[in-house]
Amino acid sequence: MFTTNSFALIYGLQLGAAQHMLDFDFLSGRKPSVLAFINPGKSRWNHKLFYGNKEILISSYPDYDSIPQEVSSRLDTLVNFASFRSTQSATLQAMESWYFKNIVIIAEWIPERQTLEIIEKNKTLGLNIVWPATVGAMSAGVFRAGNTGGSLDNIIDSHLYQAGNVGFVSKSGGMSNELRRVIADRTNGTGLSIALWGDKYNIMDFPTAMKIMQEDESIKMIVMLWEIWGRDELEVARMISQKEITKPVVAWCIGTINEQISGEVQFGHAGAKSNKDEETASYKNKFLAESGVIVPESYVDFGDKIETTFKSLNIAETQKIDIADKLKTMKNRKNTSFTSTIADERWEELLYNGKKISEFTNSPDLGRVIGNLWLKRELPEYACKFINTVLVLIADHGPAVSGATNAIVTARAGNDLKSSLISGLATVGPRFGGAIDGAGKYWLESVSHNTSPEDFIKTMKSSGINIPGIGHKVKSKFNPDVRCSILESLAADFPAHAHLNFAKSVESLTLEKKSNLILNVDGYIAAMLLDIFEDLDMSHDEMKMYIEAGIFNGLFLLARSIGFIGHAIDQKRLGEWLHRTSWDDILYSD
Repeated sequence: MFTTNSFALIYGLQLGAAQHMLDFDFLSGRKPSVLAFINPGKSRWNHKLFYGNKEILISSYPDYDSIPQEVSSRLDTLVNFASFRSTQSATLQAMESWYFKNIVIIAEWIPERQTLEIIEKNKTLGLNIVWPATVGAMSAGVFRAGNTGGSLDNIIDSHLYQAGNVGFVSKSGGMSNELRRVIADRTNGTGLSIALWGDKYNIMDFPTAMKIMQEDESIKMIVMLWEIWGRDELEVARMISQKEITKPVVAWCIGTINEQISGEVQFGHAGAKSNKDEETASYKNKFLAESGVIVPESYVDFGDKIETTFKSLNIAETQKIDIADKLKTMKNRKNTSFTSTIADERWEELLYNGKKISEFTNSPDLGRVIGNLWLKRELPEYACKFINTVLVLIADHGPAVSGATNAIVTARAGNDLKSSLISGLATVGPRFGGAIDGAGKYWLESVSHNTSPEDFIKTMKSSGINIPGIGHKVKSKFNPDVRCSILESLAADFPAHAHLNFAKSVESLTLEKKSNLILNVDGYIAAMLLDIFEDLDMSHDEMKMYIEAGIFNGLFLLARSIGFIGHAIDQKRLGEWLHRTSWDDILYSD
């Protein structure tokens, strides 16, 4: 089932279970096995967890479709912590996603009808589904699904950080931890171990688990712990007698005390009931022994039988791994205060998004730097050219706009360059520069929902909202903005045009009403950035996140800072004195 290349998605924001899996990974010397969470209906978020004493980031996603390809391509196991109300739907989605070959489902109280539906669907898929109500499955030293194996102390005492040669399958989750420790004391430890739990219908049953362990070359013998009720044992006995299972099997069916109690007894497991002789513990133990299974006289002798059987295999003794240093490392954990994924100055050469800074100086390109530091992506040449052009076109728009005026006034008051720049940037907002984010928001939602330009304009008008990215005080249809023409000429190199086409369709309607209701620079930048994002295979949620983060306005802030600094320096160079607004420029009114 599992290998050191098995990686998991956890359904539900189970940070504790994830940390337990990562602790197991660290002790076992394998790579972190948890790649992501599904946190239904919530936006993407990053979570800090420890691998050893180093914090790592694991992202949560709202659904399967939002998981990036570089993550989904590595997934093969789902650990499903969905509630019993949503387990079936979550499992069906997982089965249809084609990511997984193993699904481990933790929820209890699953309706039997839903279990049977999953069983039926899996007949065509053949996935390894451990369900329902399991505490998990694990391969010692290889992979741990969920909280199975118990506490860290039990992981250590049972040597579960190191692979052994004994396969183990049990109906009891609690007894699984006990038996793993017994096996570790009497043999070289467990390999694959599975807790099936005790519901009436199981997708992963004893015969299926036995086949998996028979095919696993690392498993040299199998230990099984049964319960009363059910007839899986009879099928396993048949498999053994017909040599489908050739490895030694040591087994015990617990519940012999039930036959000494008169009257009805309520057991904890839904399947733990016995109405027929062949479903009693004594019958099963006797039948299994007659079929060639090694069965102790009582549970007290179970460990002895496991030990003598293992010794008879003459398996070379393995050296126990010393994990003392790893345990010291795990105790030395410190939460960090900040997280950075874009730059790292700790090495001989500064890294931008994991790349040496010298790589960016061979052919200097600010668009490429922005792609790596803002988007964590290598941008195609046409996108870098677009960003470089935007920075040139909007670096300044003269001294009369509010930001430049503020920078000039602050510089003339004798303040330093930094204060002048901050003063100019402080004016950027919904009425100055902030329209790029606004235009991006409306272009994205309209295209995503296939809204027609006519309906979009009607909705904006009825809401009393001016359309961001449309309109200019000076430029018009008859006095076009050269900057817009330059940007539109770049669109010929764009593979995608959906957002720009929509924006231009809106412009064609607004121009019918007024000649200055043109698609302005802000509108062009927003639409063309979205088309770049689409070409980069960004999801709708990722695009929305970047808009809400202010990345569109970020281009305006970066570019216009060049102009603000220029105006402040210009005032110093000219030796201009403190500015005072003329009375003629003020309307004094009661």
